[in-house]
Amino acid sequence: MFRISRFHDLLKALPRGVFDRAVVQQDADSHSRRFTSWDHLVAMLYAHLSGAGSLRELESSFNSQPNHHYHLGTSAIRRSTLAEANGRRCPEVFAQAAQYLMACTSRQQRRDTKELLYLLDSTSITLKGSGFDDWTLSDRTRRTQGVKVHVQYANHCAAPVDFRFSTANVNDIEVGKCLEIEPYATYVFDKGYCDYNWWARLEENKARFVTRFKYNAGLKVLSSREIASGEQGVILQDEYVRFAHRHPGGKRINHYEKPLRRIVVHRPEHDRPLILATNDLESPAADIAELYRRRWRIELFFKWIKQHLKIKQFLGRSENAVRIQILCALISYLLLSLHRMVTGEKKSLWMFMVEVRSTLLQRPEIEVERYRRRQAQKQEIEQRQGQLFPA
Repeated sequence: MFRISRFHDLLKALPRGVFDRAVVQQDADSHSRRFTSWDHLVAMLYAHLSGAGSLRELESSFNSQPNHHYHLGTSAIRRSTLAEANGRRCPEVFAQAAQYLMACTSRQQRRDTKELLYLLDSTSITLKGSGFDDWTLSDRTRRTQGVKVHVQYANHCAAPVDFRFSTANVNDIEVGKCLEIEPYATYVFDKGYCDYNWWARLEENKARFVTRFKYNAGLKVLSSREIASGEQGVILQDEYVRFAHRHPGGKRINHYEKPLRRIVVHRPEHDRPLILATNDLESPAADIAELYRRRWRIELFFKWIKQHLKIKQFLGRSENAVRIQILCALISYLLLSLHRMVTGEKKSLWMFMVEVRSTLLQRPEIEVERYRRRQAQKQEIEQRQGQLFPA
């Protein structure tokens, strides 16, 4: 009887029918019938999960296991074919696969929590040199050259639920304005999303937000809240405020008219305190500060995928190839997270990935059966030896 490999087991979270429908919608196989989008996906996921650093290494490693290709629904790969597909195939088919997995991850954990906490941020991926300069040089900034990845990260499932690309010179708030606002959810973000009219949209949609005021924000203090005894020394100020200027300049109109809270939080490791803004007028100040502290979890997510998946060394230098590789990194992360979640695995995601990487094309059930047979044979031999040489 056939037993599936660890890699095959991970891929079960992405039904082939779902992926094939995305392929048809995007007409993604029109230019490459022999090397299909599924072949492409399996190859790129194998690159991320195995740690292959080049097309030659990927080709050699994957093709050394031909007995697994049939059950993965693919065949041997050629690096020239993969390089061509990376440059030509529509990345949207991989984006749809990622969106499906993000929805599955969110649903899996949403049943177990009442809190809907979303963290918003972006990270830059530096792309310089021959091939990259052709499409990144014109949009570079003083800080970086490459692409930005904008993520909406769900704290309740420790995974992204929205994922978008932009050029390096696009401000975070421009992408933030395109996000769908979920009523009664909490959004936490930094000063890159400072747009008072967008804050007004969040308030209108009954969403709570926690962010930071800019130090030059024009505010009028309405009243102060008493600081609880357990918060003294940490919470320096807790005030109800209103924006002082309806017309901040440049013919702009500030539509946020309701009161906000301004909470000043002491930071021992910094000279300046943290000045938080929120439309939550009731919760304890310490709880608001804790919500903002959780924003660092999205920073840890960015750090994790950059360190453990292949998004620093790219298999192609075109914009298309870069997008496909980043999307497949996201799919790899989601497959690992879903499998760990469904199986109740207690190991950290990194230790689980180490285990998967070392046994990617092994068949765990067969290995366990072999171990049991060896143990049974060992016990039988020990019993027979005991009968030959009685005490």
